Amino acid sequence: MRYLHTMVRVSDVDASLHFYCDLLGLKETKRVDRPEHGYMLVFVAADDNPDSEIEMTYNYDTEEYDGGRNFGHLAFRVENVYETCQRLMDGGVTINRPPRDGRMAFVRSPDGISIELLQEGDPLPAAEPWSSMENTGTW
Repeated sequence: MRYLHTMVRVSDVDASLHFYCDLLGLKETKRVDRPEHGYMLVFVAADDNPDSEIEMTYNYDTEEYDGGRNFGHLAFRVENVYETCQRLMDGGVTINRPPRDGRMAFVRSPDGISIELLQEGDPLPAAEPWSSMENTGTW
C-alpha cells in the first residue's frame, strides 16, 4: 500500500493556489479540468516528497464548504517554522496557533482546512513575537 493524496474541496482555485503555492511553497503538479462533468482537480505537492499530493477539487456547482476542522489537518515539516509563519502572516494568513514552542504552528487555508506546520529537527529557541503571541480562533 502507498499513500497517494489527500483531497480537499476548494471554493476558489486562485485563492487556494495562492495559499498552497505562493505562500506555503508547494508546486502545482497536475490539473484536470472537466467542466462537462462539473469539476476541476488541481494537484499540489512539496518538492521534497512530490508523490504525497493534495488534490484540490473545485466543483462548478458551487456550495459553501465549512467545518474544515472535522476533516482533521494536513501536516508539513518545514525548515524554519518562524520564517514560514512570517511569510504566511505577510501574505495575510492568520496564525491560529503560533509556534511559541519553536516546534509547531497551525494556520487555515482559504477554505478553513487546518494546516499543521512542524519544525524539522529540534525545536527552535524561543523568539518574539511568537513566544508571547496568543492563539486566534480555532485550528
